[in-house]
Amino acid sequence: MRTDGFTTCLWFDGRAEEAAEFYVSVFKNSSVGRISRYPEGSPGQAGSVMSVEFTANGQRFVALNGGPQFTFDEAISFQLHCSDQQEIDHYWSRLTENGGEGGPCGWLKDRFGVSWQVVYDRLIDMVCDPDTEKAERATRAMMGMGKLDVAALEKAYAGE
Repeated sequence: MRTDGFTTCLWFDGRAEEAAEFYVSVFKNSSVGRISRYPEGSPGQAGSVMSVEFTANGQRFVALNGGPQFTFDEAISFQLHCSDQQEIDHYWSRLTENGGEGGPCGWLKDRFGVSWQVVYDRLIDMVCDPDTEKAERATRAMMGMGKLDVAALEKAYAGE
């Protein structure tokens, strides 16, 4: 794993390896890297997984088994930009499987409590359109959705 640039560290309570394997299974251009283990006399159980380096969708991560002190919340989320409904459906389905849950406006939490925004690529352009009526229609449509519906967003934006 490279040491320059940014690596996102995700804190887990004993599920770092499971999480890394899951994320690698969801995204293309992904792989698990080095795994470190707690030594004798450390805060974790000797021999148990301390951290897992992995790449998901080309992004570098470290999954750390740090304990129960910290949990994920919506203050941090990952945005997945999707080109069409099929891609939105794929990521929504995979990330909510086995205990994840959908939220409003394209947001969801996966089974580990990590927040994701599954976003239609054109949505940002729609809601930022200088034509405020178009932007407002698209925004109102999005606000009424859980998983984003590309056809409904496009219709609202067009005023249909």
